[in-house]
Amino acid sequence: MSPPQHSPSPSLLAVLEQELARHPPFAQMQREHRLRFAAAATLAYYAPDEQVLGPEDGPVTQLYWVRSGAITGRKGLAELSHGAFEYAAGDLFPVGAVVAGRPVSATYTAHEDTFCLCLPAAELQALAQCSPPLAAFLSGRIMQFVQLSQRAAQASYSSASMAEVSLQTPLSQLPTKPPLACDASTPLQQALGQMQARGVGSILVLDAAGAAQGIFTRHDVLARVALPQRPLHTPIAQVMSAPVHTLTLAHTTGDAALLMSRHGLRHVPLTDDTGRVLSIVSERDLFALQQLSLAQVGNAIRAAGSVAALQAAAGQIRQLARHLLAQGVQARQTTELISHLNDLLTARLVLLLAAEHGRDPQRMCWLSFGSEGRSEQTIATDQDNGLIFDSPDPEAERPHWLAFAAQVNEALAACGYPLCKGNVMARNPQCCLTADEWRARFTHWVAHGAPQDLLNASIYFDLRGLAGRNEWVAPLQAHIGAMAQATPRFLHQMAGNALRQRAPLNWRGAVETNEVDGQPMLDLKLHGTALFVDVARLYALAQGVQAVNTRARFDAVAAPLAAQPAESEAWVTAFEFLQMLRLRLQLEGSGTVDNPNLLALQTLNDIDRRVLRESLRVARRLQQRVTLDWPQ
Repeated sequence: MSPPQHSPSPSLLAVLEQELARHPPFAQMQREHRLRFAAAATLAYYAPDEQVLGPEDGPVTQLYWVRSGAITGRKGLAELSHGAFEYAAGDLFPVGAVVAGRPVSATYTAHEDTFCLCLPAAELQALAQCSPPLAAFLSGRIMQFVQLSQRAAQASYSSASMAEVSLQTPLSQLPTKPPLACDASTPLQQALGQMQARGVGSILVLDAAGAAQGIFTRHDVLARVALPQRPLHTPIAQVMSAPVHTLTLAHTTGDAALLMSRHGLRHVPLTDDTGRVLSIVSERDLFALQQLSLAQVGNAIRAAGSVAALQAAAGQIRQLARHLLAQGVQARQTTELISHLNDLLTARLVLLLAAEHGRDPQRMCWLSFGSEGRSEQTIATDQDNGLIFDSPDPEAERPHWLAFAAQVNEALAACGYPLCKGNVMARNPQCCLTADEWRARFTHWVAHGAPQDLLNASIYFDLRGLAGRNEWVAPLQAHIGAMAQATPRFLHQMAGNALRQRAPLNWRGAVETNEVDGQPMLDLKLHGTALFVDVARLYALAQGVQAVNTRARFDAVAAPLAAQPAESEAWVTAFEFLQMLRLRLQLEGSGTVDNPNLLALQTLNDIDRRVLRESLRVARRLQQRVTLDWPQ
């Protein structure tokens, strides 16, 4: 039997409206719509352990808003330890069931004395039609929470940020600049004349459909025309650069800045969905948008001639990271940009010190592992690196390579990248190997599968090349993938490894913490992002996916796992929210000296607490999927 329900009195309406205004999505709704919600709802009380709602009650007829107390949801006794979830004051439930008009799949019980506002489904639908914030929330709760959290973080950093156009700005919002263009048969003299007349530094070569075939710039004149003494009647197709890197108008200025920095470009054509060129963005355009730009920091790194100069550039990377947060740039793009600049800095340092030590870059490849290998570095990430070297007598040459590697490791530490406590660094003889030795080491880990082998695999199998012969890495990645797929026992062990740390939710579904200095703390890496990283790596190995970035892995395995778009989107969204929390924590210096990833839960605002809980629920569902695929 349902408990007594009462409509709010007129004097209570104003109080309820103010209470609603403190929580999303009501905080984003108009006051008249909050009052309408409160007026149409009824008040209900539930005693401890009293059932509120269950599958046997049939299609849900009302939405519940927890005014005080807590509601626990459970999906059967089999999932009691890992399947519970909790709704606290300010939460709405069961959103999915009431929108779909279906029964709930869990049993909802009051954990303590609990008061709820109950809104009939018909009233909810009518209110959603006139309140866009409510409608948006109902259609995608976790995404709405993440966007609200991102805006709050942006506001908190913007006061310390320079006035800049956001790297989140879609390229479609930049002024349209129809590029100077010609066809492939245009004589060089005519193309140069058009560039001179227009006062531009480039000309695109387009096909009949308007797609980019190539590009010719002023910087090509010396190397491709003057020095080879090409005649001016030469067709431009013979001197243009091809293929052309392009972006669509849906990409952002951040995407353009990263593409230019990665490939040393000064111009990027912008296309529609068919590939037809509509506009062009230049490096100068991006410089004009930002006072401290990705290109500026990248150029400072490339021009650095000493460790001291690279130390200064490392400081600029951290400063840029703060500006990215102030602009509301998402975690994926922020960590990708940070990782890219760290890559540039590391590669520059390696080449500088290789010259000092007389080491030939063509006989080596500097490797990155772990978060840098995945392009997911945060600010407080220590070193995880290694070295491949080529030698007919490895034992005779290894001491020279180790001396060089040790100096690189120390120089990176001086630039603010701490030495690895686990000694996963190129100065370690076990991390300074020939390609054959690396292959043998990887083979041993997969074949034996001892606990240390599994730990090594979770670090070293996320690898990329940063400097020297980067092409040596692809065969190693292919070897890892082939061995993993051919060894089901190893995948089963990796599954068990991925389940060692369970999602930190207690039996009621509330966030579980550890006491550190008398405060409830959560390790956002060990009990947060690492849960997603380990599962993504596992499924990538099982599916033969060679991508190492966590988002790319989830995107690649979603279809083979028959995951619905909403489900795979939740994996990525939850992971990137936890990454953003880590970035904010590290930039603010709020963690402890020993662990910059420790979060004091009481420092979170209401929105972030809710998204954190939702994100950990996503992690728990992912781990439940692993348990079903590889029963332990």
